[in-house]
Amino acid sequence: MDERARGRRDQRGTSLWWDTLPEPVRARAGLPGDMDVDVAVVGAGYTGLWTARYLAMADPSLRVAVLEAEVAGYGASGRNGGWCSALFSASDAKLAAEHGADAARRMRAAMQETVDEVGRAAAEDGIDCHFAKGGTVAAARGPAQVVRGKREVAEARDLGVAEADLAWLDAGAAHARIGATRVLGATYTPHCAALHPARLARGLADAVERRGVHLYEGTPVLAVRPGGGGRRPEAVTARGTVRADVVVRAIEGWTPTLPGERRTLAPVYSLMIATEPLDDTFWKEAGLAARETFSDLRHLVIYGQRTADGRLAFGGRGAPYHFGSTVRPAFDRSSTVHDALRRTLVDLFPAARDAVITHQWGGPIGIPRDWYSSVGLDRVTGVAWAGGYVGDGVSTTNLAGRTLADLVTGKDDSDLVTLPWVGHRWPQWEPEPLRWLGINAALLGMQLADRTEERRGRPSRIASWMSGMLGGD
Repeated sequence: MDERARGRRDQRGTSLWWDTLPEPVRARAGLPGDMDVDVAVVGAGYTGLWTARYLAMADPSLRVAVLEAEVAGYGASGRNGGWCSALFSASDAKLAAEHGADAARRMRAAMQETVDEVGRAAAEDGIDCHFAKGGTVAAARGPAQVVRGKREVAEARDLGVAEADLAWLDAGAAHARIGATRVLGATYTPHCAALHPARLARGLADAVERRGVHLYEGTPVLAVRPGGGGRRPEAVTARGTVRADVVVRAIEGWTPTLPGERRTLAPVYSLMIATEPLDDTFWKEAGLAARETFSDLRHLVIYGQRTADGRLAFGGRGAPYHFGSTVRPAFDRSSTVHDALRRTLVDLFPAARDAVITHQWGGPIGIPRDWYSSVGLDRVTGVAWAGGYVGDGVSTTNLAGRTLADLVTGKDDSDLVTLPWVGHRWPQWEPEPLRWLGINAALLGMQLADRTEERRGRPSRIASWMSGMLGGD
């Protein structure tokens, strides 16, 4: 085995999830040369694998090839927080304003159904990804967070969201679910499952191969050439060129590495830590008995889960955006951010103070200029895409895969292809240095807003201003 193949096989240290896979990672062969297929999928993360799965199910005769630079699941799919949630990047209010209240309700319903579809599909394919649908509890740990949480629930009610789908919990009910400090209340939704991300990604890779899909690893795509004028689209690699009727771009935070896509998505890093397995005494106090995923209602996002083996896996934003949309392995770790995550975790759960941190890792997520995920197929060029999940991709990728399968196979009467995110076009990010200045200013603004709210006890206008400036809700 050559050095590149050996490197692709050994992913130890990439994340907790890679280190706790039940068996060693098998390195698949690279693209053998030029190839002609029906559908070429660029990227073997969740988006690419779900797309390949549903295409193979819709039409087993389709020739589908998935091209992966490293190994299946190497990117965000094998590093994320393991939240299979109904969260969509754009709020219900934003969807309703742009597409109408009915479209917003349909999008929410589709996302809620997708959580169950991930669990169903994993079970169907024999993937033990530790799927546990315990919902999400977002604690309000200060007066400003209480205001924000109650406002979120009230706005949801105005759009017809039932209490069974999103509820406000008083302090007692909230603390019964999450035994964190200073809990004054919480929002709760049952529409989320905790899972083991790498088990899901690796299981999907095996499953699509069993369905007849060809998966080539160690095959970086250097360019996606659109079709048109009788010419078919192509995925160009160092190992050969793959011509297809449709080329699907599905590389999320790595999208800016392709020619012509530098300003399409901004790769912003999200970092995580994980503790050693914690004993029953800790969990009796900390709660999360149903393996609820958890966060609080601060502006600078944090997220966590109780893993199947009793660890706390915890992450958050705070790492800087790197000039020129640069993505490098060195950015996966930051002692400053990882230390801050540990302090935040101990602030939430003081009993974790002496717990050993066994893993520290991170990776880029893809953020569109308007904070609005998108899926689509340009029938003129033959290029399809999905992404811009803003960190909420574990379930959204499944919805994307099913939607792309319907678009590619021409199911124009499908409910999925009429959802409001289909065909959405992202505005381009600003050129540098404006992009670097704006994104990092927003990160600092969110941190300042949280500190201001903690000190003053009332909502800060800074976060709203910064979010609006960058195109968020």
